[in-house]
Amino acid sequence: MSEMVKISLPDGSIREMPRGTTALEVAAAIGPGLAKAAMLASVDGELRDLSRPIEGDSQLALITARDESAALEVTRHDYAHVLAEAVQALWPDTQITFGPATDDGFYYDFAPGSRGPFTDDDLPVIEEKMRDIIRADKPLIREEWTREALVAWFREKGETFKAQWAAELPDGEQLTIYRSGPADAPDGWLDLCRGPHLPSTGRLDPVAFKLTRVSGAYWRGDQNNAMLSRIYGTGWLNKKQMAEHLTRLEEAAKRDHRKLGREMDLFHLQEEAHGSVFWHPHGFVIWRALEAYMRRKIDAAGYQEIKTPQVMDARQWEKSGHWGKYSENMFVVPDEVPDIGGEGPVVSGDAQWMALKPMNCPAHVLVFKQGITSYRELPIRLYENGCCHRNEPHGALHGLMRVRQFTQDDAHIFCTESQIVEEVRAFCELADSIYRDFGFSYAVKLALRPEKRFGSDDVWDMAEAELRQAVVEAGLADPAKGWEELPGEGAFYAPKLEWHLTDAIGRTWQVGTIQSDRVMPERLDATYIGEDGERHRPVMLHRAIFGSYERFIGILIEHYAGRLPLWLAPVQAVVATIVSDADGYAAEVSAALRAAGIRVESDLRNEKINYKVREHSVKKVPHLLVVGKREAEERTVAVRTLGEQQQRFMPLDEAIAMLRTAALAPDMQEQN
Repeated sequence: MSEMVKISLPDGSIREMPRGTTALEVAAAIGPGLAKAAMLASVDGELRDLSRPIEGDSQLALITARDESAALEVTRHDYAHVLAEAVQALWPDTQITFGPATDDGFYYDFAPGSRGPFTDDDLPVIEEKMRDIIRADKPLIREEWTREALVAWFREKGETFKAQWAAELPDGEQLTIYRSGPADAPDGWLDLCRGPHLPSTGRLDPVAFKLTRVSGAYWRGDQNNAMLSRIYGTGWLNKKQMAEHLTRLEEAAKRDHRKLGREMDLFHLQEEAHGSVFWHPHGFVIWRALEAYMRRKIDAAGYQEIKTPQVMDARQWEKSGHWGKYSENMFVVPDEVPDIGGEGPVVSGDAQWMALKPMNCPAHVLVFKQGITSYRELPIRLYENGCCHRNEPHGALHGLMRVRQFTQDDAHIFCTESQIVEEVRAFCELADSIYRDFGFSYAVKLALRPEKRFGSDDVWDMAEAELRQAVVEAGLADPAKGWEELPGEGAFYAPKLEWHLTDAIGRTWQVGTIQSDRVMPERLDATYIGEDGERHRPVMLHRAIFGSYERFIGILIEHYAGRLPLWLAPVQAVVATIVSDADGYAAEVSAALRAAGIRVESDLRNEKINYKVREHSVKKVPHLLVVGKREAEERTVAVRTLGEQQQRFMPLDEAIAMLRTAALAPDMQEQN
């Protein structure tokens, strides 16, 4: 066996190095600057520690902070390990479980010992201990252990959770642990981990992380298991990145739709209807404006609106395939009047079961199947503002963003094979026009077949190819604009295109989708009469643009920080008096605005005008029309626009014309 190996580098050069050379030694041979900057190695596409030997001819790429995605992930993973070591150094009888990197940081789950659950008050102490470990620059050493040795070690140390996990790993497989500190150090700390890791803790920036909060978490996410303490943190490559992130968090907190929803009196949630929204009059104005806007858009695009039942026989969901995939998330009810006794309702054993619909698609197939459909009638586009229910776990619920009752702007297009690409392309154009009306940029992604799915590979090949072609024809298949394919993330019955919106502070939200489905028409026996006089299966395109009204409204509130465009604002103008002598004129102004179609309220309270201005600013009222004795005499108004420093004085008729034009929805402005 040759004692030298050939190492191919990204620039095309090849270096011959002794077998067993590490990536760090290769970096040092290239230059000391690279050795200092290198964080990880990619060896034949596999991310590895810099210290792992290279045993054969290989393709090598050295990962530095410039490779931000990989660099951030390993950095956050290392912060999680340092967090666990710090906690056990402070409270030795704490048990460790898991600690992954997340999109903006990391967390670690602990089983607290005698000290009891952790609280936010513990975080500063833990942070300081983490900094001590980072400044100590402890080497992070990879070791391979047998499963038996690892289980025995964890049991000896009282780490019952880690021992349980290790005992379930494949028998005979070499498992990797990472040790913090020299291998011969008696106080060396270690954890079960696949890796990779940075060469040492000193590669982390001691001021580029922050522990953010503590919450409860069940072992393995199962509420029947032990409750653990989860400590969250955010971690970055440098202090500047962290400062920018904390600024974004502060901005996100200001924009939180739950906070703004209270201040603007839009909605509330409460235990009596857990996971369902109580819309207040102002909030429902937003809903109605969106609903009217969407109806105009889908009417123009050739859709027919329908309404289908909330409760359907459970056997229908078995036929569609949803029962096997979603039954644990469905609300079911007996098809009989239960016997209400002293012990509560009792259902007989032979009762048929009904289910609240978690989605609209099977009902739309039933509408399509009424009568005989000819190929000449296709495509048929059925639209519904469909109210659905899903039994989401309590812990997953989050304001308007994750609810149990929601309404989708849902539609299903029944078409022939030859119509698919054109229908998807047209949907891409419709979605583009709507998202741009709200000021969103977006990326389109293609979610491909999952491991568990219905339908043959040939059917999936065809469906995925059709969606790709439609995106290309719509001009959206540009990686520079975020286009990518997502293996394994399609629905169980169809691949799907996803629209990922970017909001005003750079966050992304997955909202709209379109799915090309041949499975459900087959399972529910949907047919049309073809040109040959025979029965054929239509293709069913499932599509939505808002996704759900609840979540989309939540996104809009945060995107605009409550300062909704005038056409969506619940109250578009408030007429406020300076003195009571102007009350009569204020009533005239309000009546004139209302007659012009403006949503207006009057504020005639005996309060100072500055107090009124502040109060209506908090409620995000776009325009405040201030009137006093002079304005009444001159038939003018002083217009204060939210976010502007200077007020404008103008004749009443001019102010009404300005507001009437500005209050038109985007699609109606285009018509004007």
